[in-house]
Amino acid sequence: EPTRYYAKELPAEVSFDRFVAGWVSSYEYTYRRLPRDDAMAVRAIEAALGRRLKLAEREAIDGYICVSPWVIGFLIFILGMMVFSLYTSFTEYDIIKPAKWIGFGNYEKMFFRDDLFWWSWSRTAIYSIVTVPLGVVIAYALAVLLNQKVLALSFWRTLFYMPVVVPAVAAAYIFGWLFAPEVGLINGFLKLAGMADPPRWFDSLQWALPGMVILTTWGAGGGLILYLAALQSVPTELYDAGKVDGANAWIRFWFITIPMTSPVVLFTTIIGIINSFQVFTGAFLLTEGGPVNATMFIVLYLYQKGWQEFQMGYASALAWGLFVVIMALTALVLYTSRRFVYYAGSD
Repeated sequence: EPTRYYAKELPAEVSFDRFVAGWVSSYEYTYRRLPRDDAMAVRAIEAALGRRLKLAEREAIDGYICVSPWVIGFLIFILGMMVFSLYTSFTEYDIIKPAKWIGFGNYEKMFFRDDLFWWSWSRTAIYSIVTVPLGVVIAYALAVLLNQKVLALSFWRTLFYMPVVVPAVAAAYIFGWLFAPEVGLINGFLKLAGMADPPRWFDSLQWALPGMVILTTWGAGGGLILYLAALQSVPTELYDAGKVDGANAWIRFWFITIPMTSPVVLFTTIIGIINSFQVFTGAFLLTEGGPVNATMFIVLYLYQKGWQEFQMGYASALAWGLFVVIMALTALVLYTSRRFVYYAGSD
């Protein structure tokens, strides 16, 4: 029937029999070009059904076969481990001995008997409150500047994006040397500028956290590419209409550029929140949470409980607490975004 339907549009010189022969030839070619394992799977399904599969069905089977390694990996190594972690959070488990069920004991300890838990959350919250807005503003400002017609534009874009491709471990050690109290380059410049007693940075209770903020802000160019793409996708007709209406550059930026790029700002803000609550590498390599727990972030505290003290049950409870907080903040940002995020084509 499909062949008779499409044959209505055939040129006069092409016979119906010739058309059917071409149709069958195409069908067989599609079947033969399947990889051997895929073809065997298709034949097995056809044998079970007692009929030949349609082209759309065979393509669907191909798709499932291609994604099956990822699906299996997700089920075993991600979803499976999450379920195991949830179970472990209700046990006393040190890897060596069998897990012992203690119910909500880990959560009771976490909320009511562990002062360092609340301290690590306060450090993480302060870090997040500072770094997320700072990172968004700096990256957006850089994108606006690099969206202009300036000399050596490609060079400047590459320069500001380069910190993103530097490995986190290498960046941490570089900053550890730059901010070294006695021989660091930063303190050397501060002494030349006349500061007799420059900060001790990562060795100081007051300056260790600001040092981590600077380390993170150095890589703020991560959102640069996204912001540049968003800025270049703003229709020029809107700017032309603004000029006709007498809007100056600031008005056009505030009422055209920012609303049109707000979805990207929302995306980078959410990613920034998630990353800020998972900060680990710099504190682990440079301070190990010190001095006096000044940089004891929640993930570093989780790591210490799990892999240094082998309190895997308690570490799992900490991990699920972190998961709930990140999910709640993400949901809150998405809910409140309805008021300040504009999507083209929406009401």
